[in-house]
Amino acid sequence: MPSAAASLVAVCVLSGWIWLASPPGESIALAQGWSRPSPVGKHTPAQGDVESATRRSDPRVADTSEEARRGAIQSIPFEKIDPEARRKLAGVLSSTTLFRRMPVHVAPCDPDLYSFLVRHPDVLVGIWEELGVSEFRMAQTGPGVFRLADGTTATATTEFVYRDHETHIAYCEGEYRGPLLRTPIRGRSILILKTGHVQEADGNCYITSRLDTFVHVEDATVDFLTRTFQPLVGKVADHNFLQTTAFVGSLSRTTQTNHQGVQRLAARLHRVDPKVRREFAALAGEIGQKATRQASHEMPLGTPVAIRDERDEETVTR
Repeated sequence: MPSAAASLVAVCVLSGWIWLASPPGESIALAQGWSRPSPVGKHTPAQGDVESATRRSDPRVADTSEEARRGAIQSIPFEKIDPEARRKLAGVLSSTTLFRRMPVHVAPCDPDLYSFLVRHPDVLVGIWEELGVSEFRMAQTGPGVFRLADGTTATATTEFVYRDHETHIAYCEGEYRGPLLRTPIRGRSILILKTGHVQEADGNCYITSRLDTFVHVEDATVDFLTRTFQPLVGKVADHNFLQTTAFVGSLSRTTQTNHQGVQRLAARLHRVDPKVRREFAALAGEIGQKATRQASHEMPLGTPVAIRDERDEETVTR
């Protein structure tokens, strides 16, 4: 039963924000190699709400305090959310099984790519499927609404109830069907993603992200077990959030160095809406061209440059 509780909590959280779903194996090692932590005191969150949390506590450590919980609730712009969505949020906030503020993470990433993947998590899940590193399947079923499945044991639906350039709030409902369970276990969750970015003098951008999670588990027994195993469940979620953020950083770097390959990959994401695939491919091209222009400006005089024309190929010196 503890494993079922952990699985349900994971699915509820995963349904709301796919950053918590960690792509295993070689992709993780690649992502870790390409990402690097920010120097202490140099890359701070760009948004005021995140900066306030940084001053109160160590942002590199998860926070389950009442202060953090109140701050997360106060960050929700209820007046900008429609009544039906507010009702759903209130249902979770009034009977929360678990609350956790994930550690703040900083990753090198193009801000436009990061924003795109936040709004289209099915693209990220589709990439993992194409690479063969994840069993998750996700498809968009409506504007801002996504359906997630993990084999035959867990399913979840998530919808964005609020989005702007620095805040994304998702409401999700999940269900877990284990082989030893007579009835499915159901849960609901709210995820609040706060983001900001900084750009260094060399043009490199770093994304700062923080995720607040509220989870409600319906079954009373599982609710008790989930609370009991909260430290373990929380550490798994923290780890997955870190690993997925690192993977996004690696995808950004790949796009900068091989945007044609990413564009070919976009065409193979068959679960993703064709219009979204085209947007992803176009964005990859823009990022690749931007990286090429930046590299050409940084290239010192006298660097050999290969030039191909219709007659032959030769190397010239700038």
